[in-house]
Parts: sequence; structure tokens; C-alpha cells
Amino acid sequence: MMFQYLFSPIKLGRVELKNRISFQPHLTNFAVDTLPSERHMHYWGERAKGGAGLIITEEMSVHPTDRAYEKLIEVFQPEVVPGFRKITDKVHEYGAKIFAQLNHNGQQCDGTLSRLPVFAPSPVPDVLFREIPKEMEYEDIEEVARYFAKSAVYAREGGFDGIELQYGHSSLARQFLSPLTNRRQDEFGGDLDNRMKVPVAFVEAVRKAVGKDFTVGIRLCADEMIPWGGLNLADVQEIAVRFEATGLIDFMDLSIGTFFNLYLVEGSMHTPLGYTIPLAAGIRSKIKLPVFCTGRINDPVMAEKVLANGQADIIGMCRALICDPFLPKKAQEARIEDIRYCIGDNQGCIGRMGLNKLLGCIQNPAVGLEKDWGEGSLKPAAVKKKVMVVGGGPAGLWAAKMAGRRGHRVDLYDRNEQLGGQVLIAMKGAGRDEFGVIIRNEKDQVDKAGVTVHLGVEVTPEFVEKAKPDAVVIATGSVPSRNPGIGGADGPAVYNVWQVLQGQAELGQKVCLVDQDGHHRATSTAEYMAIQGKSVHILCSSLFVGAELGPIQDLYLTRQRLLQKGCTFTPDIAVIDISGETGAKMCKGINVYSNVMHDFGPYDSVVLAVAQEVDDGLYKALKGKVKELHRIGDCVSPRKVDMAIWDGHKVGREL
Repeated sequence: MMFQYLFSPIKLGRVELKNRISFQPHLTNFAVDTLPSERHMHYWGERAKGGAGLIITEEMSVHPTDRAYEKLIEVFQPEVVPGFRKITDKVHEYGAKIFAQLNHNGQQCDGTLSRLPVFAPSPVPDVLFREIPKEMEYEDIEEVARYFAKSAVYAREGGFDGIELQYGHSSLARQFLSPLTNRRQDEFGGDLDNRMKVPVAFVEAVRKAVGKDFTVGIRLCADEMIPWGGLNLADVQEIAVRFEATGLIDFMDLSIGTFFNLYLVEGSMHTPLGYTIPLAAGIRSKIKLPVFCTGRINDPVMAEKVLANGQADIIGMCRALICDPFLPKKAQEARIEDIRYCIGDNQGCIGRMGLNKLLGCIQNPAVGLEKDWGEGSLKPAAVKKKVMVVGGGPAGLWAAKMAGRRGHRVDLYDRNEQLGGQVLIAMKGAGRDEFGVIIRNEKDQVDKAGVTVHLGVEVTPEFVEKAKPDAVVIATGSVPSRNPGIGGADGPAVYNVWQVLQGQAELGQKVCLVDQDGHHRATSTAEYMAIQGKSVHILCSSLFVGAELGPIQDLYLTRQRLLQKGCTFTPDIAVIDISGETGAKMCKGINVYSNVMHDFGPYDSVVLAVAQEVDDGLYKALKGKVKELHRIGDCVSPRKVDMAIWDGHKVGREL
């Protein structure tokens, strides 16, 4: 496919981009002592090398009162300039441009790190941080404007090609614009004229500091999606028109939502692909400045259609390029089948940010390690080996692929008739079908790496002995625990989630799901049963159902769907015993806080979402009997898919 629009140049102010793909701002936690790091340089450089036309950095703090996250770059310090120079030089090596995003988070912060009061238009606590902020005085506003200007100068001195001011979902500027957060009675509150004064003042200060010849744009929240007083698309269209009329900005980037609805800001696979396209089209219809569209646009075909339809001028890709930095280059070279598509699972990226960990990606182990594991770092093996990989799930696929790319002779075996392992089960959960893309992404790559795949083969110790491999990698995964610590778990009409999702459970109408998982394994199975018309009651010992889904922005929509389908929840209950016959199953549980015992039921069936246990029989049988033996993924310890892929990548690279 030819991408006529996607790979055409465009000007933002005086800066010309070679194509319409922008790597969008997002947290990384790569800063060291609030300064840019070498890790940043290699991370952003890899996306420039991969073909993105523009890189926009993560938000960088412009003022000491804005320390929303521990590992933010404080761009108002002159010490940032040398690190910026290294980053911008690296990006420019590959013909890409790079903009610095400057921000003050305002009320969307607390003083834990800074030990300073939080600044905001009004003393309205943020829904997430809950700290009551200081209502900014006139001198506070002037000071922040000066700091925006000072920060912009350091960005320019650091070699950046332009600046983006964060006025979107998490920003002080949006809080001044929105009547939801701006309740002032002075000249900076009330009607839109007044609410725009401070955001315009920040742009004016930056423009004066960097001059007319430097590219400056803003990122607006196109719709706060809050029906009880937030900005809607019509409001933001008017705001966009007014900003354009100032003549101060060169482009308009867009976001959506606030901390009231983070599931929209960082849409998971439960959010439709391209869900923000109508908003971008709505803004573009009102202004002449170039408009960005971002939000689950994870493939070049969709991106091309947005541009061809005139709905936006530049496509923002964030997680898509975290997952595959070389998506642009592959698209331009007509290698669509080689693209590793992001599935919006959020476990490795957004989920890690919320826990103050370094950025990652479930499908790209090289994220943050580009210096050592980036494109071109894989070296041919000095000694070519005959490698046997047992298990065709994510761990085995990655081990086989990486070993094959190093030049080893690799045979991959799986007892099933198709590759995929547990992913093939997980993707059957309600709303989880996109999870299967993980396997689709890797099947062709395994073939291209020269790996020979053998399906429907049960590998035994005798089989291995006869094959005489130089190295064996065991990736046989895990199975639902056969001893979950619940009495009666092996009784009649008691099933595990695998049996349900694979159609092996004879469920009655009234079902109890015992959730010891707190993640999608439990909730997607409950929803799967509810879609079949079952009456589902969930018992869990956590404070609420889906407790592990919060950091990955899936909690809100998951609970909403479960409730809409009639599921009921009882939290705080640890189930200790299951009794009774089919149709009269009873669950005995203890309240983990009051220690009071309760009986629940009767149910027709009980489904257990419990821990997995290793399937390591083959590994133990081979230990000490082959030249080189490795085990990876769930058969080491049952974890999430990101660790299976990490293990496979690492052992395949090191064989």
C-alpha cells in the first residue's frame, strides 16, 4: 500500500517534518536527579531511527511547585542544556525533529515531593491527588509565566526544534480554561474571555522568550468528557479559534479527558481504535493551523485514512511506537506484515508509570534498554547451535525467534495444534480478543528467523535424548492450581477459568466466581459468562472487584460492563470452602476484616479464578541430562505475559 499522505512533508511554523507521524509525549521515569538521561537519548533516538518525523518529549516541569512525579525533568534548571544537546543531536542524526513539551500540572499534583503548596486557579482538590491547592495570586501567575519563558529558552539552547505547551488533560492551563476547576471571581475567572487570560499569558511569555522564528504550539484537551460542567467539543472549538487568532502558535495537538476519566486519556483495548478521530475532525473544521490526532491509532492504514479524509494533519502515535519503534520505516518500505502492533493492554507502559517504575512494553523488552538491546544490537552467534525450544506460547516464540536471528538452527515444538499457549485462552475472555495479536505479531517473525515449527508433538525426555540438541529451552508454561487452598475445590460443578473459556464447563444458570486474581483472568471470564446469560456473583477478598486493573486504566470500564450485564459483587470475602452438589453449591467465606464467617449460595456452579502452578515436569526430567538447559516464562514462575516475553527475548539473545 502506498501512503501518499502519511509520508508527505508538512510545515509547523518554520520547521518542516519529513512525514506526518509524531511520537507523542508520555511519561518514561527515565530522568536522573530531575535531569535528562542517556536512557532518554537512546529511547527517543530509536524512534527517530525508526522513521518518525517528529518526537515530542514527555512533559517537563517548568516550576518548583510542579513535582507531580518523582522522575520528571525540571526544565527550568540551566543544567538541563547539555543533556538536551545530546538528545537532540541523536534525534537529528536520523532526520527527525524534536519538540520539548513544557508543563505545569497545577492541581493534578501534591506537595509530597516538592514540599510546596500546589498551585491552581481555585482551591479545588484534584479527584486523584485530593490535595487542596493554593489559589494562585497575581504574583504566582506572573512567576509561572516567567518560568515558562525561562524553560523555553533552555529548550531552545538545548537544540530542540520547537516547543509544545501542555494545555491538555493534565495541566494548569486547562484548569484555568475549564469552569469545572476555575471558580475565580476576579479577572481570571468567569466568562471565557477571562478564563483564557492566563493560558494566553503563558504562550505570550514563551513566544517573547524564543522569538517569532521558533515553532511553538499547544496541546489542548478537545473534550473533558465531564457532563456536569467540563469543557465539551463546542467549547474547545471556540477556544481553538481564539488561540489561532492570537497569532502566537503554529500548531494544535489534542488530547481528551482529565483525571476524572483516565480510561479515556489512556484508552485500553476496551476503548475503540481511533476513538478520538471525531474530536480532531471537529477542531480541524474550525481552524487553519495543523491539527494532531492521537488515540489508539496503531497502524499506518488507519493513519492514512484519517489524513486522506481531512480529519487531521498529523498522526500522533504513542504506544504504537513504544511497541514498535520502526513502524514508520516498515510502512514506508511496504513491510506491513513486520509491524508489531500495540494491543492497548497497558500493563508494560501506563501500568508501570502509575507504580513509579521505568517505562516498559509487554511486547518490546528493549524499551528503556535501547543502548544495549535496540535495533542493530543483536550479533550473530559465534558458535552455531542446534536449539530445541519446547512450548509455543509467548516465551517460546520469542526465544525461538531471537535464537534463529542469531543464526542458530532452531526447532520449536508445541503439544497443541496451533501456536499461542495461554494467550489462546486469555483472548477468549470478554473484550480480550485483541490480546491474540501478540501471537499474530510473532508467527511470521518466527518463520522469517528460520525456525522450524512442529505442532501436535508431545516432547518427552526420550524424544530430547534422541534429537541430541546442543541447547534446550523449556517454555511449557503453567496450569491452574490444583490445590488453591479452598476446601472442596475438586468437587462436582467446580471449574477453573480455563475450562469456562474453552467451553469445557457445564455451567448452570446461577454461577459464583471466586476471584483470587483481581485481574482480567477473573473479570473477563465473569463477563464472558454474563454474556451467555448466566447470573454471576463474584466473591473476592480485595476491597473491590478488579483491584489489579486500576493502574492499567481498565477498572472503570470493566466494572461498568459487569454491572450493566447484571453481575453482582461481594468484596472482602476469602472463600475457604465449597460444598454441596450441582445446583446447591455453597461457598463459605470469612470477612477478612471482621473475621466473621458467611455462607453464600446456593449456586448451580462455582468457577475459580485462582493462582497458576508451574508445568515444569519436562524441565526437571532433563535437568543434568542435556548439555545446556534453560527454562523460561510461566514454567519458572507463573507471571504476566510481559515477563514471559522478557525471558524468551533474553535467553534467545544469550544462547
